[in-house]
Amino acid sequence: MRKLTLLIGIGIGYVLGARAGTQRYEQLKAQAQKAWSNPTVQDKVDQAQEKVKETAPQVAEKVTEKAGEVAQTVAGKVKGDDSGDGTGDGAPDEGAHAAGAAQPGSAFGA
Repeated sequence: MRKLTLLIGIGIGYVLGARAGTQRYEQLKAQAQKAWSNPTVQDKVDQAQEKVKETAPQVAEKVTEKAGEVAQTVAGKVKGDDSGDGTGDGAPDEGAHAAGAAQPGSAFGA
């Protein structure tokens, strides 16, 4: 009898909780839609989109430059060059292990 009472209580709690949860979800959804359609919010969204459009080319240029620098550094490390400029004229590293390079036969150095 105790188990049956417990199961009935759990079932009632589940149904009421699910119903209350659905109602609260609908309330939150309505509030979010109301906030999103607010003219002030939409104005800020438009401003943010314009800022992204303006700065995207500059960001892309900087990323491209940095990628080139990183590529040179990696090339220098692969050649055993401490300077990282890819020329091979710097003092050699303590080995590829110190530079973190993949080793032949490893999962990354195959």
